[in-house]
Amino acid sequence: MTELTPRDEPIPAETSHFDIELDEHPGTPPPVYVDTIDKQPMKLPIIPAQFQTWHGTKQWTKAVSYRTAYRTGAHAIRSPMYLVESVWWACWGLLLVMGRQIRWVWHPELSTLLQEAATKGDLKEGRGLEAQLAHRRANRAVILGIELVATLVLVGVLLVFAPRWVLFVLAALAVPILARIGRPTGKPIISAAIVVPRYRRLNPDVVANAYYRAGLGKADKADEQITFASRMTEDNTATGMQLLVDLPHGVTFSEVVAKREKLASGLDVALSQVDITLDKSSNRRHQLWVGYVDPLSIPAGRSPLLDCKARDVWRAAPLGVDKRGRRVMLPLMWTSILVGAQPRKGKTFTARSLGLFCALDPYVRLSVFDGKGSPDWRNFALVAYTYGFGLLPDRVQGDPLENLRSTLRAAKQDILQRNAKLSELPSNICPEGKLTRDIARDPRFNMPVWVIILDEFQEYLNTGDTEFDEEIAELLVFCVKVGPSVGVILLSSTQKPSGLGSTGKVAKRFTDYRDNHLTRIALKTGSWQVSDAVLGSGAYSEGFDASALPVGDGSDGGPDYRGIGILYDAPVPNATVRTYFADGQDAEKILHAGRRYRERAGTLEGMAAGAEVAAQARDPLTDAIDAYRGDETFLSWGTLATRLAEQQPERYAKTSGDALSKTLRELKLGIESKAGAEKGRPEERPRGAYLANLRRALETRNAKDSR
Repeated sequence: MTELTPRDEPIPAETSHFDIELDEHPGTPPPVYVDTIDKQPMKLPIIPAQFQTWHGTKQWTKAVSYRTAYRTGAHAIRSPMYLVESVWWACWGLLLVMGRQIRWVWHPELSTLLQEAATKGDLKEGRGLEAQLAHRRANRAVILGIELVATLVLVGVLLVFAPRWVLFVLAALAVPILARIGRPTGKPIISAAIVVPRYRRLNPDVVANAYYRAGLGKADKADEQITFASRMTEDNTATGMQLLVDLPHGVTFSEVVAKREKLASGLDVALSQVDITLDKSSNRRHQLWVGYVDPLSIPAGRSPLLDCKARDVWRAAPLGVDKRGRRVMLPLMWTSILVGAQPRKGKTFTARSLGLFCALDPYVRLSVFDGKGSPDWRNFALVAYTYGFGLLPDRVQGDPLENLRSTLRAAKQDILQRNAKLSELPSNICPEGKLTRDIARDPRFNMPVWVIILDEFQEYLNTGDTEFDEEIAELLVFCVKVGPSVGVILLSSTQKPSGLGSTGKVAKRFTDYRDNHLTRIALKTGSWQVSDAVLGSGAYSEGFDASALPVGDGSDGGPDYRGIGILYDAPVPNATVRTYFADGQDAEKILHAGRRYRERAGTLEGMAAGAEVAAQARDPLTDAIDAYRGDETFLSWGTLATRLAEQQPERYAKTSGDALSKTLRELKLGIESKAGAEKGRPEERPRGAYLANLRRALETRNAKDSR
């Protein structure tokens, strides 16, 4: 019979195993590992974690430099006050030293003994103590007199013969010493410039006890104890403590997430101060991070988009920072995004921040529809291909409901055409049958990334017009299901993610539309049920509850918790995010920059352009590049001017070759006028422009715009 027997001595967590002993072969066989993830002991890194990457080194250096500079500046401003206080307490310290010397001469210890002898009436002892006291006082008075004379002589010599710098050095040494003697206890002259908040430093015993109280293990059973795979250390941002925790076998990571609230209570910290991250090596190992302070009370700050540099939608958009201060970058391609929250919790600002990122990419087609008609989205008219604000028509935008219907109809048709086009393109242009960045930016294919933004989208499904509501619902469901795969992205936000629809059919389509968003962001909600409606069914059971997010807008002097949300089911790990802030003026500044980029790239179109603006928005450099045909590499200025006049007579009908040459060269992008041969006319050598030179100039300008 085969029997499993434990080893006689205790086994560390890093080398836990069982010995297998066979009946027919006595003795102790070599160990057989059953927990392969724990075979290797945890090693302290030779190079600290914060110095292992260039980014970490820069962050550490930046933090230390900031603290040093701040302390230096704060103390420099207060240095005159420090000097006055030091001199004052030094004078008081000198008096205290003199008083102590006089007290020493008076010899209070023998005086006390003499008083005790007099009280007892012991004349013999009293006379002896009196003689001894008189002798010692006389000797000490002589010593004090010699000390005083020597001090006066030394001071006089220094004042007469010593250089001035020596006096300053002696004063600089004496004043701090005397000031320290003179100042009251507990009252420093120089106070700390940076007051570090007090916190309870955690230790493994506190952490283990918190896990046991949360029901994640049992301390009295060896096979159900909590163990640690690393030492408790401060993280590289100096914002909290972290360590690797090994749960007992059979306890899963999802159980820890579900009991995070109890764990925070056991650690005696706020829920937002606890962060749990699964370790890739095992489903029972995770990293526990406990922040020193509530990280959600610290705003993420202004949006990095305020630099107004050109962006690329094929790269991730800056959403905010997580609880540990790490930047959260959200990819927008191949996804659809749902943002839900109560009113005035930052929902519109969060959605608008992503829309502003798209606005800074001149090759993104934007359609913006705001069901509530607030001023928050109005400035997107500067860049939007189509838009609609509110539900009532006006002379500027026309009928916003009809604008939405025509936009969604066009989007559906475009999605169908894109699927057909992509399937027909050769593999050297479209390798995987998917939209690529080059295809999306090439005007020949007419397949730009199209971002459709719907704020308070529930308003468009409850207009009272049943036929309209049903058609909009059908179009939305189609677009959110099929659109992301071909570059049509939907960004939707709502304050009421359930219970809408003027008919049962619309209500079902509303739910289908809501549930088919791939990425979810939930800011503060009123209940966990609403949180689950935004994040998706099952999020609450995993420990993600937007109704548990803190409340406060800063009006009472407390922290401002608006703009805090849970990012869930995104292409990046789930996280609690403090989103970046951009107010109305910031948004207007960014949108004006986005319009300029579109004008230069010649991509301003639709309602944002208008007939008159469209004519002004033409770019002679891109127009000249578009004039080349097939494999042409060189065109004379005259030929370029003729072709531009044929293509755009309203703008170039009266433009000569010399005028076109001057216009392009005055852009100061390195465009040169050179002699060359046009295709089919090798014998002639007119002056003109090479296509490669014009393309380099366009790349140079785009690079300048993106800086």
